[in-house]
Amino acid sequence: MSLKDRIAQDLKTAMKAKDKLRLETVRSIKKLLLEKEVSLRPSGQENLTEAQEIELLAQLAKQRRDSIEQYEKAGRTDLAEQEAQELSIIEEYLPRQLSNAEIEGIIDEIIARVGASSPKDMGKVMGVAMKDLKGKADGKKVQELVKAKLGN
Repeated sequence: MSLKDRIAQDLKTAMKAKDKLRLETVRSIKKLLLEKEVSLRPSGQENLTEAQEIELLAQLAKQRRDSIEQYEKAGRTDLAEQEAQELSIIEEYLPRQLSNAEIEGIIDEIIARVGASSPKDMGKVMGVAMKDLKGKADGKKVQELVKAKLGN
């Protein structure tokens, strides 16, 4: 089932269940996917690729994580909780997120592949890591683990 089909089905389910938060969140995902698709049409691309869909969803998830952090700093737990609920709905559409141990294993392999040995090699490792882990792991988590591995 394509992401578009799944979203259409989830919209119907949320409407029937009168689940306002899920309905609004899924609608916002649908809207952003459609906007991105329309913006690519002049270049001859009719539909988003799976990688483009994942990239868009990962951006939405990152925005929610950043908002949660900001709201918690400001003491607005009510808003942070709403963002967390939206984040959990968005994550349902993303590939399974890797555990820290899985991320560390991939980072170790990347460090060996690019021959990184010091903190100066952080950029080389991060470039490859973010490409390999796109949509599968949070960028901040990846950065923290790479820093720890390279001795920053």
